[in-house]
Amino acid sequence: MVVKTFCLILIGGILGCFAQEKTTPNSYFKTYDDKVIASLYYLDVSNAFQIVGSNTDGTKRVLDLIPNRREQIGASVSFKMADFSFGFSPRFFDANKDNGDSKLFNLSTRFIHKKWMQTLSFINQKGFYVNDGPVTVPLPNLRSTKIGGVTSYIFNPNFSFKTIANQKEWQTKSSGSFIPSFSFFYTNLDLNDGSQNPESDFFEMTLSPSYYYNFVINNRILLSAGLGIGGGISDMDGEVSGIYNSSGSLKLGYNTNSFFSFVNVNYIAFVQDSDTRVQLNDAVGTLNFTVGYRFDPPQKVKEVFETVHQKTGF
Repeated sequence: MVVKTFCLILIGGILGCFAQEKTTPNSYFKTYDDKVIASLYYLDVSNAFQIVGSNTDGTKRVLDLIPNRREQIGASVSFKMADFSFGFSPRFFDANKDNGDSKLFNLSTRFIHKKWMQTLSFINQKGFYVNDGPVTVPLPNLRSTKIGGVTSYIFNPNFSFKTIANQKEWQTKSSGSFIPSFSFFYTNLDLNDGSQNPESDFFEMTLSPSYYYNFVINNRILLSAGLGIGGGISDMDGEVSGIYNSSGSLKLGYNTNSFFSFVNVNYIAFVQDSDTRVQLNDAVGTLNFTVGYRFDPPQKVKEVFETVHQKTGF
């Protein structure tokens, strides 16, 4: 049911946010809306967990649930509202060797409409190991599923978040913006061990102010950084508690009108209030390295998109 709801939200976001609006020229950034953008990428994403409880003698006990990493490479092509990508996890990466039946499926997309930005994410992982001090125990059947997103408002119209997100713009003059965000995530942990209560469900809702800045080093090189800190509430199997969250982003990019490349590191972390009986913390980290090329679309393709836009508005 949760997955079906997420798919409906995703479809609704596409229909609502991909309507093609006329781009107003802005001297602070350059747009590439009429270009086809093709790229190759390397992606490393994981959702790690930490369980904090108490031993029988009252001392703190910390268990780290660390997923078996699955590094991916892939290719993507985008033009206007269409975006296609394909990735896989090759065995020649050291992180993908000896992972048994480990699995990782990651879907993430971002919509930007005027000053509003919506990020949607789906992460499904199988195969963890638990680190309990000096002891490491494999949990090959443990599965985690995370669904959710972040809604943000970009105050400064001279700040281009698309420079960070999808290479459809490039910041030409340094600029930053205050960006408040609301995040909502649902996570399911399932031991898959045949026990009586193998699953736990928890929800996280937070509000966090953040600030992002695109620093233009020269007309081809840019450094971008962002940081957010906030709080909210969580519900773990019916137990409600306070929660704190932090997020960060760092990107170094190179750009010409045709060729571009960048490395981008992102994270978002949630830490439950320490007064809870059992404290469950989690963090999502992403490392992305991409090289790409922009070019004019074939005339036939351009005509098809123009016809679709005239008839549907998208």
